[in-house]
Amino acid sequence: MKLYISRLLLGTLFLFTQFIAAQGLSKNQFKVKGNCEMCKTRIEGAAKKAGAKTAVYSIDLQTLTLETEHVSADEILKKVADAGHDNEKYKASNDTYEGLPGCCHYDRTLQPAATESQDHHAHKKENEFYVKGNCASCKARIEKAAKDAGAGSAEWNAEKQTVILDFDSSKISSDKILKAIADAGHDNEKYKTSDAVYKNLPGCCLYDRDIPFGEANPNVHYEEGTKHEDHKEHQPQANTEDHSQHEKNIDGVVVTGYKAATSLSKKEAGLVFNIDKKELLKAACCNLSESFETNATVDVSFSNAVTGTKQLKMLGLDQKYTSLTKEQLPEIRGLASAYGLNFIPGRWIESIQLTKGGSTVTNGYESITGQINTELLKNAKTPETSLNLFSDFNGRAEANITSVSPINEKWSQTFLLHGNGTFGNTDMNGDGFLDRPKGTQINAAYLLNYNDLEKSGFGSHFGINFIRDERTAGQVDFDKKLAQDKQYAYGVGIDISRFQVWNKTGYVFKGKPYQSIGWMNQYVYHQQDSFFGLRNYNGQQHTYYSNLIFESIIGNTNHKYKAGASFLYDGYEENYLTDNLKRNEIVPGIFAEYTLTGLKYTLVAGARADFHNLAGTQFTPRLNFKYDFTPQTILRLSAGRGFRTANVFAENQQYFASNRAINILSNGGNIYGLKPEIAWNYGVSLQQEFKIFGRKSTIIADFFRTDFQDQVLVDLDKSPQQLTFYNLEGKSFANSFQTQWDFTPFKNFDVRLAYKYYDVQADYIAGRREIPFMAKHRGFVNLAYATNKNDKGGFWSFDTTLNWVGKQRLPDTSSNPAEFQLPVYSESYAILNAQISRNFNKKIRAYVGGENLTSYYQKNAIVDFKNPFGSYFDGGMVYAPIMKANFYVGLDVTF
Repeated sequence: MKLYISRLLLGTLFLFTQFIAAQGLSKNQFKVKGNCEMCKTRIEGAAKKAGAKTAVYSIDLQTLTLETEHVSADEILKKVADAGHDNEKYKASNDTYEGLPGCCHYDRTLQPAATESQDHHAHKKENEFYVKGNCASCKARIEKAAKDAGAGSAEWNAEKQTVILDFDSSKISSDKILKAIADAGHDNEKYKTSDAVYKNLPGCCLYDRDIPFGEANPNVHYEEGTKHEDHKEHQPQANTEDHSQHEKNIDGVVVTGYKAATSLSKKEAGLVFNIDKKELLKAACCNLSESFETNATVDVSFSNAVTGTKQLKMLGLDQKYTSLTKEQLPEIRGLASAYGLNFIPGRWIESIQLTKGGSTVTNGYESITGQINTELLKNAKTPETSLNLFSDFNGRAEANITSVSPINEKWSQTFLLHGNGTFGNTDMNGDGFLDRPKGTQINAAYLLNYNDLEKSGFGSHFGINFIRDERTAGQVDFDKKLAQDKQYAYGVGIDISRFQVWNKTGYVFKGKPYQSIGWMNQYVYHQQDSFFGLRNYNGQQHTYYSNLIFESIIGNTNHKYKAGASFLYDGYEENYLTDNLKRNEIVPGIFAEYTLTGLKYTLVAGARADFHNLAGTQFTPRLNFKYDFTPQTILRLSAGRGFRTANVFAENQQYFASNRAINILSNGGNIYGLKPEIAWNYGVSLQQEFKIFGRKSTIIADFFRTDFQDQVLVDLDKSPQQLTFYNLEGKSFANSFQTQWDFTPFKNFDVRLAYKYYDVQADYIAGRREIPFMAKHRGFVNLAYATNKNDKGGFWSFDTTLNWVGKQRLPDTSSNPAEFQLPVYSESYAILNAQISRNFNKKIRAYVGGENLTSYYQKNAIVDFKNPFGSYFDGGMVYAPIMKANFYVGLDVTF
């Protein structure tokens, strides 16, 4: 049935895109001046009265997009000018302009009228020549071609469609430079590029070859700073709609770039959010688990009452169903599932790309609800070293040193060092147990980058990382110096060593910026030694991952494809009590992905086949489709399949701090006697931009459904004294709805509001039930205000986030004695976090903040805490904070 649905969806979307491509309307975009929503209404109204089939005006882009059948664009633009709005063809009369309302008086000096533009021939500078192009990518290509041909400098102007050349006429002629520009793909007043070269330009760079030189180019979108196809890789990218940038990428190899602060990408076919390091400074972001405090998409579970673990949740499902990568390489999985979020320090992060729903097949088969990719600091034109010091009022402290520096023109390096320690005994609820573990972590990494893409076509990134983390938890009286069998108090000890080394190397084919090959390799060693009271758990994991990706086009860059092969080896050895569990997972795989780009739509369809030695051959199709009704109204559809193997011990360590006996009900599978987990995910979203208070505002609404074909259920209800695992027999699904509104009521003040609804149910042995610890309703408010910068670059910033969490179903404890029973549902509650920071200049920043300022905490976080070695003790029943308000201070210094 699932295969039939996926085929039906693929077929429907294919026919839909063909229908779109077959439309015969004339589509044109023109520059038109305007200020506000009143201008927008007037312009669109005048265009439609003049005969336009559709007319959409963008205040941000100052463009009018027309669809016409029986009337010329000139006639429409004449009527728009008669209504009072200057455009690239006609200028409004002074009387009409002056008659507009005051709020509609746009700046008439920014865009010359067509008559002025056409008269430009008489005013060109001596070394100024007409060259056609559309965007920032065109500008880079034109200027590079001119300089490579011998020009000392070259400056291309998108609005004028001209390039100003500075060159030594005794050594080179303007003709030779213009010939080189034409060879690069850009028609000019001396030479015309060949059809073959022109067609191989990215779709966004395909300028109109019929417009006479000197006339305005309606397709110019340089001001958007769009990232274009020949610069784009498979991984999620930052939204660049408001920030101009140039970036040269190969699959899996990011060489350089500029990322917006926080944004939803309008260009990606999938629903991709980018969280920049600037966003992470709004809260106490000490590690990856705390990086989503000001983000409404990801839910973070609260620290376990004994082990201190946190987990992410997305689309109503646990972290294990989201692909968590670092530098586009598999990161938090396997034995690292429980504590891996603590191993990526917040101050090391350059950006986070968050994809909801199906992600690209080039990144593997494990993604079911989406992907969260973390990019480390590695881009700097000048040497920059930063020191961060942090401390809270309950005995936690940390220090970070990051240094990013260019070695020479092609090489750069990054040193990253992190240390943290928790030294105080924190027991705010007085139950005799530490509210969070004590211990230390040392974390060091070195990154080396090589970038010679412009000349030789090669780029490479190398990284190495070592982590040593030691934690002690349990009762306050626990003495870690005593042997386990001599302890009278309940204790938890967790010691982790982790080593990683990776490389990503790519090559862009000479003369073919759209064609590249990239190869990624990584080795990971992870060792955990731990005990929970009288129970031991030790595990060791060796992982080798390799991914080879080739990217090119079919005809032109509107038809792109990627193909490649991957290999994954996981070697596990685990010891729990007296059980020794070993297995090797060997997974070669192949994949292909096709991207179709049209005027208003993008379709990305891919599939992969993986030959798992224990789970059998698995086929993984995925599809993402985006349609722009207007530049401000975007619809997205997605569908895809994912599978994974469950690590039942490592992924459920939050329940080890209890006296639940582990019970695995085997069904003949090859992994703990269980079959792999397989699920389908379907999604739809609508993104709408509009103006409010005269400023940009965005509303996004999305709905995702995840249907499990097979699942390893974690049953906490069968008995309060058991932790039972078994494969699904029946249905398991998750419905997720979210709506989010971002707007700016006034300058420097940003507001983010969100509401989420989850319906997550599964057929357990005892019947269908809601998944525990998942609130159906959640609310989110984030407010951020910053003062204007002074002459030294100093300013104040104020940030606050309110999370409201509805009631959650709790595991069934009805068979316990009355005093050790939990209610069927938890209470709803609200959590408030806030931070004030002061940038004294560009180099020094201090901040102070508070977490859980409402001081709401779970009073019964540990069941039967007085008798931790008894039958009813359970430290895993956590649904809310276990610490009251906590305050912190910090300092950032850049050298």
